[in-house]
Amino acid sequence: MTSVFILMVIVVLTALAFDFTNGFHDTANAMATSIATKALTPKAAVTLCAVLNLVGAFLSVEVALTVTTAVIRIQTSTGGVRPELVTDGGFNILLILLSGLAGAIIWNILTWLWGLPSSSSHALFGALVGATIAGLGFEQVKWLGEGEHLDGVIGKVVLPALASPFIALVVSAIGTKVVFMITRGVTGRYRDTGFRWGQIGTASLLSLSHGTNDAQKTMGMVTLALIAAGQWHDLESIPLWVKVACAVAIAAGTYIGGWRIIRTMGHGLVTVSSPQGMAAEAASAAVILASSQLGFALSTTHVATGSILGTGIGVGAKVRWSVARKMVFAWLTTLPAAGAVGAVMYFIGHLIGGEAGSFTVFALICLSAGGMYWQSRRNKISHANVNEEWSEA
Repeated sequence: MTSVFILMVIVVLTALAFDFTNGFHDTANAMATSIATKALTPKAAVTLCAVLNLVGAFLSVEVALTVTTAVIRIQTSTGGVRPELVTDGGFNILLILLSGLAGAIIWNILTWLWGLPSSSSHALFGALVGATIAGLGFEQVKWLGEGEHLDGVIGKVVLPALASPFIALVVSAIGTKVVFMITRGVTGRYRDTGFRWGQIGTASLLSLSHGTNDAQKTMGMVTLALIAAGQWHDLESIPLWVKVACAVAIAAGTYIGGWRIIRTMGHGLVTVSSPQGMAAEAASAAVILASSQLGFALSTTHVATGSILGTGIGVGAKVRWSVARKMVFAWLTTLPAAGAVGAVMYFIGHLIGGEAGSFTVFALICLSAGGMYWQSRRNKISHANVNEEWSEA
């Protein structure tokens, strides 16, 4: 086997590992409010979320194609792959992808350790941009796109990142007010039971929409690795086995359950009632499904957080702004921090060179992930204590 093929295999395995971390990191987006209001038990919630993430991953490929073509200037004017990027058999592009995935995985696990719902999507794009700048130069990042089309990093990633939480907040706040107005005369167990069933429905839709958006990003990374290695040549489609592998990986990660982030999302921002939870989930699902069809690789974390804040504002509930500020700080630092890690990883791999360099980067990912997991065992949060009363400590 050639060194390019070996590195391609490492990149594919690392991409699936990122997909797994994306799953458990983002379970909270779909199920935190349903778990917090006890509409679903923790285990039932993550099982339902995993199944629907698996299904959702097959419903669209628009976001996957965005990842394939929106970061690195890999296309020629005729739609093919630029030959100068693969003169070394694609080894340098593959090292860039591996370094980008390293930055994304390390940032994902670090923010999970802190219980902060930061964006897996922005971690991936930030790290990939950092590694691309390190490996190819600033001008090889597709910032704006071609001609009048904003199909690069700015149009497909940055602008949706800025707009989506505010859109979700407004939609959720209005939706919560409307729900409370409509059901003002309904009381007792009929109200509680109805809203809990409604939450199960909206949480299911949100889980499905998460699969249509987040699983796609790893599909795009794997496809880009195959293109770099000369194993795939179509920039407008995704291999079937890639869809299946990525769908299974994100579903498995979702089933594990990112309990630390679920606790923050469900209890740290707002004390959520069933009507609020239903409104938040419905707003998030609407925004995410619309963006998936448009190919916008937005952050489901930002959308879900904006929706939860919107429910609190909509009913005048107490919002823990200290927790929200920590989240916003994590959001603002995700792109540059993950980009810095991606660039450093590329420099390490490039400095050592060859297969040894790529194995070193892979080993650093494993060591970093293992160390942070060991640290998490000192303060374990699981399905058994995820609904305990919130404490700032």
